[in-house]
Amino acid sequence: MLKYDEELFLRLVEEEGLAYREQIENFVDEICKKGYSNIFLIGAGGTIAMMYPYEYILKSNSTIEVQVEIAAEFMVMNNKRFSKDSVCIFTSVSGTTEETVAAAKLCKERGATTIALVAEPNTPLTQVVDYCITTGSETHSFDTFFMLLYMVVFRFMYNNNEFPQYEQFTNEVALLPKAILNSVKAFDAKAEEFASRHKDTDYHMMVGSGNLWGNTYSYAMCILEEMQWIHAKSIHAAEFFHGTLELVVEDTSVILLKGEDETRPLMDRVERFAEKITKQLTVIDTKDFEMEGISEEFRKHFSVSINWALLSRISVHLERERNHPLTLRRYYRQMAY
Repeated sequence: MLKYDEELFLRLVEEEGLAYREQIENFVDEICKKGYSNIFLIGAGGTIAMMYPYEYILKSNSTIEVQVEIAAEFMVMNNKRFSKDSVCIFTSVSGTTEETVAAAKLCKERGATTIALVAEPNTPLTQVVDYCITTGSETHSFDTFFMLLYMVVFRFMYNNNEFPQYEQFTNEVALLPKAILNSVKAFDAKAEEFASRHKDTDYHMMVGSGNLWGNTYSYAMCILEEMQWIHAKSIHAAEFFHGTLELVVEDTSVILLKGEDETRPLMDRVERFAEKITKQLTVIDTKDFEMEGISEEFRKHFSVSINWALLSRISVHLERERNHPLTLRRYYRQMAY
């Protein structure tokens, strides 16, 4: 596959990523023993989008209070639910995102417990928080972060007497890297075809819901807009029929990200509408991909990882077809603003 090293992926995500299980369980158990009032998931850009699936998972499976906050807004809003008893979780590939580092410092200064997942070692975020896992590689960092966040969030639920299947679930997390690898192999030709067909498309609607809403938001903004300079809009399936539907015509590119959680009927409704109007409908459905060894009840959670990996194959092929490197920026970290 184009720009994909299978051995490297398995080493970074499966071998090295899964090795953090004991460390995660130890610090989550320590926090739970001490006691906490709520969990704040804080990030910026792609990393706030990364938090949305875990907000959905907690809200739909747990009584643990969860808040998801964009770092810059969190810094100025004086959130009344935040206290020294809050647990604040951050992720950052570079470990240098200014708003995220500032929010972590604020949380730490006010006595909250802070956790971070960071790719790059010895960076500002790694030095601020109470508990940090540093994966050591930006390559496949999102794949690893998603996997580790499953362990973190479901361990909190387990310790809250809400998830007795934790052992089975975490054992199945260990099967996820190979499921991802098999899925991207099966999808790669379709990703290449999409990129070829849409290399000159100047606008995409991306629709998602439930635990895939974060991926929808992230891909539209951080990949299509930021990395490819393509106009895109992320639309929640529950809101699609409250405005956006009026802009769909026969040549509108509509991309549906379908998962397997309780909100799937919302996506089905959008699909039924879109297939009547546009000739440029793309459906990426995790149900189409085998997750060997993973039970039916947990597929809906792991669809986040599968979906993101599939989208990443589109990114690689778009980069080549458009001759537009994913690293190219006009403004982001190129100037002061």
